[in-house]
Amino acid sequence: MTARDWHADREAVFDRDARTCRHCGTVGDDAEALRAYPVGDVALEGEVHESALVTVCADCFGTLSDSPSATPTGAEELFHYVRETTRIQGETISTVASFASVATALPGDLETALDDEGEDAALEESIAQYRRHRRDVLLAIAVVDARLERLAALDYDADEPAAADALEAFSETATDLQSALREVVALSETVATGLDRCHGCFDALESGPSCDTCGLAVRETADWEADDGTLAFDRLFATINDRLQAASTTTETLTDRTTTLAERLTAE
Repeated sequence: MTARDWHADREAVFDRDARTCRHCGTVGDDAEALRAYPVGDVALEGEVHESALVTVCADCFGTLSDSPSATPTGAEELFHYVRETTRIQGETISTVASFASVATALPGDLETALDDEGEDAALEESIAQYRRHRRDVLLAIAVVDARLERLAALDYDADEPAAADALEAFSETATDLQSALREVVALSETVATGLDRCHGCFDALESGPSCDTCGLAVRETADWEADDGTLAFDRLFATINDRLQAASTTTETLTDRTTTLAERLTAE
């Protein structure tokens, strides 16, 4: 994501995240070791709400921000890079599934809280989990996107055509998987909108096209509305589950293509 003229209370973000990189877990001793990275569909101009910012270490920030030309070009280095990308993307699927689980539990959590005449501590924890899981899943997807951009910028056709074909097949499958994961995240965010909450910061939505708190555009829910105008959560939840299962199937294909690439690189 390209940085523009934006600002935020970075220290508050670092403190919220216990001064720990939300991707690799590195703890930063000082502000120089940490970066605040914006995730999701945010306009990088003016004030960026803390719900759209995550703490990352300098190394992970470099992965997210460096030029695609940084991709390794040697056969062994390339395979290790691809294998690591496959591992990270596999972990991302688990992160997406966790976010979907938290999101789909929200209607029940909110109903329980309303029965108890207010948002109790348990609901507040559910909301905090939603916000945290959403930031983490968007960061995880962004990391894989950055790694795939480096592969896309790599010219491997000249000397190793067989390996280049295998690399292209891997990249196409990984890109398709990223699209599927983003769809699951968007569907999970729609749960919040159906509860009249912002899908980013989870504050209550007022009238208007965007959230008064964080500025995110309100997500469209028309495709998921029942005849009475309420959100058909059961149908939405079933679709989320179907998309997650499809993503798992794509992961099997991705593993096969990683193996094929290894064989082609070894043969060169």
